[in-house]
Amino acid sequence: MSEKSYYEILGVEKSANADEIKHAFRKQAMKYHPDRNPGDKEAEQKFKEVNEAYEVLKDDQKRAAYDRYGKSAFQNGMGGGNPFGGGFGFNAEDLSDVFSNIFSDFMGGGRNGGRAENLRGADLNYNLEITLEEAFAGLEKDIKIKTTEACSSCHGYGTADGSEAPKCETCGGRGKVRKQQGPFFVFETVCPTCKGEGRVVKDKCKQCNGLGITKTEKTIKIKIPAGVENNVRMRVAGEGEAGLRGAPKGDLYIYINVKEHKLYEREGADLYTAVPVSMVCAALGGKIEIPGIDHRKIEVGIESGTQTGTRIKIKGEGMPMMGARKRGDLYVLIKVETPTHLSKKQKDLLEEFRDLKDSDSCQPETKTFFDKIKDLFN
Repeated sequence: MSEKSYYEILGVEKSANADEIKHAFRKQAMKYHPDRNPGDKEAEQKFKEVNEAYEVLKDDQKRAAYDRYGKSAFQNGMGGGNPFGGGFGFNAEDLSDVFSNIFSDFMGGGRNGGRAENLRGADLNYNLEITLEEAFAGLEKDIKIKTTEACSSCHGYGTADGSEAPKCETCGGRGKVRKQQGPFFVFETVCPTCKGEGRVVKDKCKQCNGLGITKTEKTIKIKIPAGVENNVRMRVAGEGEAGLRGAPKGDLYIYINVKEHKLYEREGADLYTAVPVSMVCAALGGKIEIPGIDHRKIEVGIESGTQTGTRIKIKGEGMPMMGARKRGDLYVLIKVETPTHLSKKQKDLLEEFRDLKDSDSCQPETKTFFDKIKDLFN
C-alpha cells in the first residue's frame, strides 16, 4: 500500500471532521471504482488504498490509535513496541470486540450487511441568486441540474437482465471478510471478490456498462420560503445523483444568494434605509413616502426640528421571520439636505432669516458649541 498518510490518500486535513472524511471517501471511491476503470491496475490499487484509509479514519478509536502510532497500531504482534500492549485498560475480550467491529459500518449496514453505503449517490450543489423582494415573498422556481439517474434498461442494478445481482459467494453479501491476526485481533477488510459491494455482476448491462446509472439533465421545482436569508443552505432530499447499482440517491443542496438592494440593507428580519429630507421639511416638519419591500407606499412622519442622523423606527415593515407570522421592523435614517444653486430670492430670504435677532435660538446645538469654545479665542 502507499506510504502516504491516510489523510493524504483521502485528500483531507488531519483536523477534518467525520462528514468531511466521509464525503472525501465517496468522491475518491467513485473516481477509482473498478467498474469505472476496467483493466486499470493503478486505479484498482488506489481504490484499495482509499478503502483502507477510510476504514481507519471513520472510526474514532482507530483514528486516535492511528494518529498516535501510525499504521503500526494495526500490525501483527503483541510484544515490544505494539501500542496496544498495555496502558489502555483493555482485557482480551475487550480487544477482540473492538477490533472485530473495525469498519463496522463500512459499505453501510454494519453487522447486518446490506446495500453498500459507499455506493450512495453523490450530493449535488446548486447556487441560486434571488432578489430581496423574492426573499420577502418566497417563491417556487424550476431549476435545471446535471445529474445521474438509475439506468432505465437494468433498473439501476447494472445487470443485463435487469434483476439484482447475486450475493458474493466469498463474503456472503456483506462486502467484507474477516481476518484473524494474533490471539486478540480480528480485522474486517474489503472483500477481494466483490470489492466491497456485496454482489457480483457477471453479465453487465450494455447501456450503462454495469454501473446502473446514466447521465442526464432534469428540471426540478424547488420552494424557497418567505424570509429566507443570504447564504442559507437548503437540503432537497433524494435529488442528488443516483447510487451505484440500486444504492440510495444523494441529496441536492441549494445555496441561497440574496442580491444587494438599491434601497434597503438587511440585518436578520430588520430593514435599514437612508432617506434625504429637505432643510425646510426637517425644520418645519412634514411627511415623506418611501416604497416598502412589498411595494406598498409607506408614509414617514418628520417632526419639526429633525436633525441628520435621526433614526425613525417603523414597526412591522421589515422581512418575514421564517417559521413565524411576525415581521421585522424598518429603520429610516434621516439625512437633512442642504440646498444648493439657490436663486437670488432664496438667498435674500435666508439672509433675512440669518439677520433676525432670535435666529440663534432656533439652532441650540450651534449656540452651545460656540459657547463652549469661545474661551479658546481669548
